[in-house]
Amino acid sequence: MIGYTTLGANDMDKLAAFYDELFSVVGAKRTWDWDTFKGWTTGPGVPLFALAKPYNGEPATVGNGVMIALAAPSREVVDQFHAKALELGGTCEGEPGLRGGEEMGFYAGYFRDIEGNKLNAFNIQPKK
Repeated sequence: MIGYTTLGANDMDKLAAFYDELFSVVGAKRTWDWDTFKGWTTGPGVPLFALAKPYNGEPATVGNGVMIALAAPSREVVDQFHAKALELGGTCEGEPGLRGGEEMGFYAGYFRDIEGNKLNAFNIQPKK
């Protein structure tokens, strides 16, 4: 259902470099690369993650209550993703771990990118 998500960027080159490195953890590549819009995906038919300069020319701002959740194939990849975000200058918004208990199996790590946008990497493996 979701085709792509977009975050605003003020320093496009710096933020794009952050995501180039971060998305290397899951094998995503930059597939759209214009001055005002850049996008990453893991393959055809998979939703795109994008950065854009705001159309109105005003500065990009962080949305209060806005977060993008990125699916990871395992808990180990959640850990790697979170660690990489922090290594690249992001900030921790919640260490990787279970939320809701093992029976629910929701494992997530929360972080902000270098412009303050909130994201998480998550994996769901309910206990059987």
